[in-house]
Amino acid sequence: MSTPLHLQRCQHQAGQPLGPTELTALLEQVQGWTVTDGALQQCFKFADFRHTMAFVNAVAWIANEQDHHPDMAVSYNRCTLRWNTHSVNGLSINDFICAARVDALAS
Repeated sequence: MSTPLHLQRCQHQAGQPLGPTELTALLEQVQGWTVTDGALQQCFKFADFRHTMAFVNAVAWIANEQDHHPDMAVSYNRCTLRWNTHSVNGLSINDFICAARVDALAS
């Protein structure tokens, strides 16, 4: 059995982005995430600003630790995350590793 995504580490990616078959298999491992305009995206909703900012700070810690950084849109009670890998001009395994690590925050 392979290592779960949330336990894997990001590594430098080069070359081609993931293909449709790989994307489908990886999307099954990250619930609630969608591929939108070339990025792995999900909107998270919270009770208030304090909870939103706690989430944003936790995501920032993950991103810094993995050296893989999302685009974030933050408002009072929601945060939309968008992961993509610039070095492959699309999606890589790193985007799914980080999404899975964010999902692990809730468990």
